[in-house]
Amino acid sequence: MVDHAQVWIVLETHWDRKQLEACASAWQDRVEIVFPEPSDVDCPLDLDPLAFVDKIVAAAPSALRGVFSASDYPGATLAAAIAQRLGLSGASPAQVIRASHKWYSRIEQRVAAAEAVPSFQLIDARCETPPVDLVYPCFVKPVKGAFSVLARRIENATALAELLRSEAVREFCDSYMEIFNRMVSAWSPLEIDGGFFIAEQVVTGRLVTVEGWVRGDQVEFLGVVDSIVEPRTGSFLRFDYPSALPVEVQQRMYDIAARVVRQLGLHAILFNIEMMWEPATSAIRIVELNPRLCGQFADLYLKVDGVSGYEVALALALGEEPPRAQRQGRYQVASSVPLRVFESCRARRVPSKNDVLAAHEVQPDTLIWTECAQDELLAASDRDEDGFSHRYAVINAGGSNRAEIDAQLERIEARLGYAFEWVAPRPCGASGLDG
Repeated sequence: MVDHAQVWIVLETHWDRKQLEACASAWQDRVEIVFPEPSDVDCPLDLDPLAFVDKIVAAAPSALRGVFSASDYPGATLAAAIAQRLGLSGASPAQVIRASHKWYSRIEQRVAAAEAVPSFQLIDARCETPPVDLVYPCFVKPVKGAFSVLARRIENATALAELLRSEAVREFCDSYMEIFNRMVSAWSPLEIDGGFFIAEQVVTGRLVTVEGWVRGDQVEFLGVVDSIVEPRTGSFLRFDYPSALPVEVQQRMYDIAARVVRQLGLHAILFNIEMMWEPATSAIRIVELNPRLCGQFADLYLKVDGVSGYEVALALALGEEPPRAQRQGRYQVASSVPLRVFESCRARRVPSKNDVLAAHEVQPDTLIWTECAQDELLAASDRDEDGFSHRYAVINAGGSNRAEIDAQLERIEARLGYAFEWVAPRPCGASGLDG
């Protein structure tokens, strides 16, 4: 492998290896992938980001040609800092921090595309008294979050005060944000750290993710992915590609996204922007922007278009022009389906290697991630994704239409053979397949 260019993927996520394997034919003859420790899931809360970057830079071999991360926090920023130190392709850490900081990002979004930005207001999460001029209902979330932790609709000042007084918020601000605060201080001129939340106007409509990349003056797009959510909790149930939105609406989304990422000054990086389209008014609103690859969706584009998001990430990290393709994949449509429980239960049976092999026989290029262990207690909490459910697996599959995918998913889930013992009465729709 000495003649191969190395690309280091820092803060390895659980998406990375399967997604890279799925598109291996595009890179394995010329690139060596290295995963330095720790992984995203093993990243300690007291990680010193400056020391981490120093360590990686000191250990970097001459063969290292690129670095990136699919980790939202803190991987994307650490990768940017490493690339900058080594003179490699990538956005600067200051750009990544500003883009991912929901308050400062909103300010830049408003400059670039005011029509797509809901009203927003800053909240000091360390002050237990909500602002008196806040308009309810509103949607409240940390200025730097992960998944949907502590993000929720708030109906009144009493509910907001209760949230701000909660142990989960205290722990989040005092411990979880420590790395972020160090990065903000070291690599950006920003004054507002991770001890704040943002309250936003509630928006409704059809939720999608617009994913693309920027290189120099070029802003290109992988596509628009539809998000299907559980109406009572907002939990993600499935993601479908290509989007079913009207083409004209998707083009407007592309225009908004291009203006925003240019305003933010991002360079040589993937981005994904959640947006909401309201059919009754045709209004488009930006929900949030993430300056990184969406690891979960990478093979959806591969299945339909013929190019994985990881192929694009590797090209950008190497300073190369990313590949482009449209509708050159094996399938007409593709879906990523999280399997969830909405009540406390214990995983009494999880898939064996043979079970997973049997599931792959249904469709060989299906990707399956198991996210629970034998006898593990699964229970939703404020510290676990959306606060209302627990994700125990993800299945990515393709097909000629949605009905075919649904049939495939039913067979795959049956072969995986998950079984649960319910601590509370079994809910209706325990998995991502039936809500």
